[in-house]
Amino acid sequence: MSNIKLFESKQIRTVWNETDEKWYFVVADVIQVLTDTPNPSDYIKKMRKRDEELSKGWGQFVTPLSVDTLGGKQKLNCASAKGLLRIIQSIPSPKAEPFKLWLAQVGSDRLDEIENPELAAQRTRELYKLKGYPDDWIEKRMRSIAIREELTDEWKNRGVKEKIEYSILTAEISKATFGLTPSEYKKVKGLKSQNLRDHMTDLELIFSMLGEASTTEIVKTQNPKGFIQNKKAAKQGGAVAGNARRELESRTGKKVVSTDNYLPEAKKSKELKKGKEKK
Repeated sequence: MSNIKLFESKQIRTVWNETDEKWYFVVADVIQVLTDTPNPSDYIKKMRKRDEELSKGWGQFVTPLSVDTLGGKQKLNCASAKGLLRIIQSIPSPKAEPFKLWLAQVGSDRLDEIENPELAAQRTRELYKLKGYPDDWIEKRMRSIAIREELTDEWKNRGVKEKIEYSILTAEISKATFGLTPSEYKKVKGLKSQNLRDHMTDLELIFSMLGEASTTEIVKTQNPKGFIQNKKAAKQGGAVAGNARRELESRTGKKVVSTDNYLPEAKKSKELKKGKEKK
């Protein structure tokens, strides 16, 4: 979440470059925000044709960088604030001037966050509030983020490789906790590219946290090394949460796993209509 910035309530993905200590912004996101174009890639092609000088110096302004996406790390064209200022010159948008001020503020905010990490957490809360999430849900989500980070730190220290192995271990915890892998869970909720946990109910978040917190404690106690041993620990941690979930369900007669999500109503209606048309 800390790598998503908001300009006029619209998301722009960013990467912090430790080498030159600057933010790099996903160019396509910036183009979409400033122009409202449904196809940023097409707009960029046309923009470069209009501005020959920009096209000639494109490699100086834009750099492919690894960006966290819902599908994992991907190489996307990014630009620093300096590069974006040059690109903005070729975009006839009334948002250009306020965007320039926003760029300066983002850089300042990042330096503040380095000095005081709590500011990053506060801005994440603000992002969720802007999306319309209730305060009590936000606090649970923030706690789930902290628990997740503690678990991935333990995995990293024990030789687990990021990306694919993290994904497999997470799926093991989810399967043992809810009886569903994350991909299966997203289908239940009618999600596609959205973050699953951003669409969990309070109870779902709580059991998700229990599964990962239990796994963290088991990892600390058993000190497993490498992927295979940590996979066993992930199943054990998820089983703790899974047993608790089943116990609650037996006493309440209600399932914890829910089809509820936080998709905008308009989007829900649109996707529902598409589903009926396919039938």
